[in-house]
Amino acid sequence: MLAELRNGTMSGYDAIGFIHNKFGVLVSSGTVYSHLYSLERDGLVTGTWEVKKRVYAITEKGEQALENVAKANKELIDTLKSILDY
Repeated sequence: MLAELRNGTMSGYDAIGFIHNKFGVLVSSGTVYSHLYSLERDGLVTGTWEVKKRVYAITEKGEQALENVAKANKELIDTLKSILDY
């Protein structure tokens, strides 16, 4: 969900639809909202009320976390490639 928020804001309902469309899995609203609240508590997203729904956006800290994950993933892939090339 954090990576998807780079494309724009998302409500919990939007997140449920995104997960269902991308992975073919229907997750409960409790699972999604719990995850979003956790991301918000950790400062990775911010939530604001718009009309009758809470909408989430990625923060600078969230962007940095995604960059760190991408960097670690690249390092892991490079290491595995160097091991398998021997």
